[in-house]
Amino acid sequence: MATLRRLREVPRHLLVCEKSNFGHDKSRHRHLVETHYHNYRVSFLIPECGILSKELKNLVMETGPYYFVKNLPLHELITHEFINTFVKKGSCYALTYHTNIDEDNTVALLPNGKLILSLDKDTYEETGLQGRPSQYSGRKIMKFSAEESRMMSYFSSYGIQERQPRVALSTASELQCPVLRSGELGGAPGAACSAPELLDWLGAVFSNAQLNNEPNNFVSTYCCPQPSTVVAKAYLCTITGFIVPEKIRLLLEQLCRYFDEPKLAPWVTLSVQGFADSPVSWRENEHGFRKGGEHLYNFVIFNNQDYWLQMAVGANDDCPP
Repeated sequence: MATLRRLREVPRHLLVCEKSNFGHDKSRHRHLVETHYHNYRVSFLIPECGILSKELKNLVMETGPYYFVKNLPLHELITHEFINTFVKKGSCYALTYHTNIDEDNTVALLPNGKLILSLDKDTYEETGLQGRPSQYSGRKIMKFSAEESRMMSYFSSYGIQERQPRVALSTASELQCPVLRSGELGGAPGAACSAPELLDWLGAVFSNAQLNNEPNNFVSTYCCPQPSTVVAKAYLCTITGFIVPEKIRLLLEQLCRYFDEPKLAPWVTLSVQGFADSPVSWRENEHGFRKGGEHLYNFVIFNNQDYWLQMAVGANDDCPP
């Protein structure tokens, strides 16, 4: 009965919403992107857009590659050769593949050279230069993102495979969109929707859910929050793979420049989801799975360079930074 009661409990979730401007000296947008290390999906939505600009399309197609390395002993990641070749350059990320954080030993390499080990539900840190976690069990398949030529040659003896992110491009016609005001993060009755309402709507749109609230729809009865407006076309893009923060920062900067010329769209969004079984979310904050494993963030970029930032985690995670 105790187990049944726990299963019926609604899992705890944390959502932090804030607003700022990209031109403000104290804006946190760059830091928060660069310290969310292990990302598996990036999506953006542009209302009143039917064709993607050349600059954005080039960035989308250049988000890879990343690499799978099979049967890799953990001690390979703390050798002086590996540290000098990759870690000291500050742009190497790695994560174990096909491991469940709440059941298996899980490892993540951060760009600052720290190894995060989740062993038997406890998290330990190794700086790489000081520790040698020789008791870590077995060999693992690891996902890497680093400089292409060096990575392929360095791990050639371990059966390395190059992968490219999967890109899905589409347009939605006559899409009902929430009305937003950059200064109304909490919404305004009858005038603007709130940040949490927008996040729910984005989840439905990128899940291809119907938004008409028809009574015979047994998959979803969700409908667009009010007030809303219908746009003729909206462009949707989703990139799935192992996507490093540097690539996401470039996408964010390009989306900010989208409004350098007058556009019909009053805002665009950029959503990023982290790997559910990563041992960290932001920086070195411990991350667990339990009933969800989510850690994600979303930018709403307005045409006056204001933005909303939404950060969400679940289960037993600490509050987002």
